[in-house]
Amino acid sequence: MRSNSLKTNTNTSPNDKFNATFYIESPPHFLPDTFSKKVNLLDSTLREGEQTPGVSFTQEQRLDIARKLDEFGVNMIEISPIVSPLHQQATKTLIAENLNSKIIAHLRALPQDVDVALNCDAEWVAMFLSTSDIHLKDKLRLSKEEALQRAIVAVEYAEDHGLKSRFTAEDASRTDPTYLKEVALAVKEAGAEILSLPDTLGCLHPSLMYNLVKSIKEAVPDISIDVHCHNDLGMALSNSLAGVEAGAEQIHVCINGLGERAGITSLADATMALIMLYGFKTNVKTEMLTELSHFVSQSSGIPTPVLAPIVGPNAFRHKGGTHQAAVIQSPSTYEIMSPEMVGNTRKLVYGQYSGKTGVKHLLQFLGLDLTEEEVIDITQGLKEEDIEDFEIETSGKNLLDIMSFQRTLLQEKMNRRLLQKRKRKEV
Repeated sequence: MRSNSLKTNTNTSPNDKFNATFYIESPPHFLPDTFSKKVNLLDSTLREGEQTPGVSFTQEQRLDIARKLDEFGVNMIEISPIVSPLHQQATKTLIAENLNSKIIAHLRALPQDVDVALNCDAEWVAMFLSTSDIHLKDKLRLSKEEALQRAIVAVEYAEDHGLKSRFTAEDASRTDPTYLKEVALAVKEAGAEILSLPDTLGCLHPSLMYNLVKSIKEAVPDISIDVHCHNDLGMALSNSLAGVEAGAEQIHVCINGLGERAGITSLADATMALIMLYGFKTNVKTEMLTELSHFVSQSSGIPTPVLAPIVGPNAFRHKGGTHQAAVIQSPSTYEIMSPEMVGNTRKLVYGQYSGKTGVKHLLQFLGLDLTEEEVIDITQGLKEEDIEDFEIETSGKNLLDIMSFQRTLLQEKMNRRLLQKRKRKEV
């Protein structure tokens, strides 16, 4: 796979910084023996992401998203050519572009679906088949033996036609462990190189996901493991990381955490958690994360959540007076990374929660040279008046232009407030 996989930083001492823009000084001092030395990122925005209710990308958007993901540096991009003729054409186009990111065609575990991938000139196919009792009974109406044979036939068919394959045991988290190991061993012997273990309903917690991955790794050590974690209980990222700690080599993600129901693990969250918490070294362009979020937000019609970690508008926005005073002196007091690292911007929000240090910084930003008494007076005025919060941006690529615009607006506002205060004192 792609050479820029996220790799553990085995040569870094605990006191070394990851990067000048990282504020945390060291990764954890120990990791489980099962921990993978590298972790790949598979982005499924064009497959799982487009299954988000209300989302339907245009053909141009599909291609643009894939190209941006390739520039960012994900290892694999998943798309399903069996959804429609347009999806088939998009798959064929992306494969023909010979991107650095591998294009993997998502299919049912059926020979006729594999033929669709072959018509797209695919190199990789991802075949899925449910393995849990409830899915076999109520969805597929297959016995365990019938499902096992279907999986073997599909993987062997792909192997016979020169394709590299991943087998997805859908609803693995609710599958009988003994049967799951039987399926894993069978598809490995049939030629599958990767086994995906999805928490399809998002119903596991991290210790259970760890045990699930570890048990399959021990039973079938020669197959690579993917984890695909849904977020129904808000556990997608935690479960993905638990899977990695148990030895999984690849995490499935979507930009903005898109996907069926509550979505799956977010690309931004997984990328930065692996770097910040586990000390992974990577060549992915983390500074593109916010740009990717905004682009998919516009393309999907689903806004980036205000409170989204890393890429959300509030991720580096500081309002409390004590927080602002500390951040002005040292951003690391309330930020674990710089906003520039992920393409975001820092903002200071002013209003009734503002303190003297923050207000003094604001006035200096506006070019107003005031006495200490006037600074205190304005600070108190912000607390006494029923005003809407306003903010200044203190980082970002277009900071000079933003500052000029903000300065003009805020100077008018602060000058009026200062004039009012002085008139009150004269009276």
